[in-house]
Amino acid sequence: MIEDSLTPKLQEAKLRRSIGPFQLTLYGLGSMLGSGIYGLIGQAAGLAGNAVWLAFVVAMMAALLTALSYASLGSRYPRAGGAAFVAERAFGMPLLSFIVGLSVVASGLTSIATQSQVFAVNLASVVRIPVLPVWAIAIGFLLILTGLVLRGIREAMWVNVACTLVEATGLLLVIAVGIPYWGSVDLLETPGLPGNDMLIVLVFQGAVLTFFAFIGFEDVLNVAEECHDPQRTIPVALVTAMVVGASIYVAVAISAISVVPWQELAAAPGPLTEVMRRAAPAIPVAVFAGITLFAVANTALVNYVTSSRMVYGMSRQGLLPAALGKINLRTQTPYLATLALLLLLVPLAFFGSIAQLASASVLMLLVVFAIVNGALLALQARPGEAKGKFEVPRWVPALGAIICVVLISVRLVSSDWQAPALAGAMLAGMIVLHFAQARMATRRT
Repeated sequence: MIEDSLTPKLQEAKLRRSIGPFQLTLYGLGSMLGSGIYGLIGQAAGLAGNAVWLAFVVAMMAALLTALSYASLGSRYPRAGGAAFVAERAFGMPLLSFIVGLSVVASGLTSIATQSQVFAVNLASVVRIPVLPVWAIAIGFLLILTGLVLRGIREAMWVNVACTLVEATGLLLVIAVGIPYWGSVDLLETPGLPGNDMLIVLVFQGAVLTFFAFIGFEDVLNVAEECHDPQRTIPVALVTAMVVGASIYVAVAISAISVVPWQELAAAPGPLTEVMRRAAPAIPVAVFAGITLFAVANTALVNYVTSSRMVYGMSRQGLLPAALGKINLRTQTPYLATLALLLLLVPLAFFGSIAQLASASVLMLLVVFAIVNGALLALQARPGEAKGKFEVPRWVPALGAIICVVLISVRLVSSDWQAPALAGAMLAGMIVLHFAQARMATRRT
């Protein structure tokens, strides 16, 4: 049993509960419908051909297993920093919880830094700002995000709602212009030789790639302490976001391969932009570029909120310094955790490319998913452990853990040596940091 080691002063300040089912659903959906789908659709088409839509269906079924585990854990333990908390509750290993928490934070930081660079480049190309360099725009973007996260969860959520609706509108626009072309191609045509065996293999290869379009559902758990009736809100929002997101992905995929042959879609630098250019040439490219800016900003905002809440939750567990758990009495936000993340984000935004770091973080995130599934299995088997309002059969986390392990293996085999090596270095650094922090805490006592 884990007790909060908080001072009375810290216990007086709490996160504000202002998130309802609608906002939380759009929070999860906005995290999934990020800028990644705009390029991912082309890569997936190169693997699965016209059957790319089927790859999204298979990927959704695989990702839904882990999402259901998160939903069940959210109904049991609705806390900020949920993944780190459930890992320690299940296994009683502070080091493991520390690694889980920092892996989520690292994934968020690399995503925010990447989105800041993408936002700056796209904004500079659309608005044409000759005076400001790209790095200055990226830093300004981070400062605006920080101010919004510090301002309050209610304000951040409504900005998220607006951005999610805009980016969803962009994808719905792709669907709309592609519907007249539906039925014009064989939806099961794949690269290579025809045959059911080849179809299954290629679809599963595409599903491994498209699985990452669904990463983002885990963000929902970290704002649990800011939800109304989180035991019910979290499961409803998670499942709804997954189903809606998958439906949009499948429809976008069908529209894309109906308008542009999959071979050309795979080679296009901007696959969905190419779809719009061919199916709706009257719509200016700048409109779609503007929608992309909203998608990029939303992805960064959701990851910033999630990372700050993870740091806050870890500090309350005693895994990070207690100061990072301080709440501003007026805004009811973890202000020191938010500012600490900014200090890490600014240097990351200066790097020309952090693609390998982002790839390593995704690999670590898959490890987190496997551990979270295992934690639910352990808690379900523990006598006397309180159940939540949303329970799933034991085969759900078991199969979810197996799929995550398979995906980790695929990533290790298919990636070059840099991403796994960097993931290993990150893991070693987390272990060293944990023991260094534990040693400093021992000296103070």
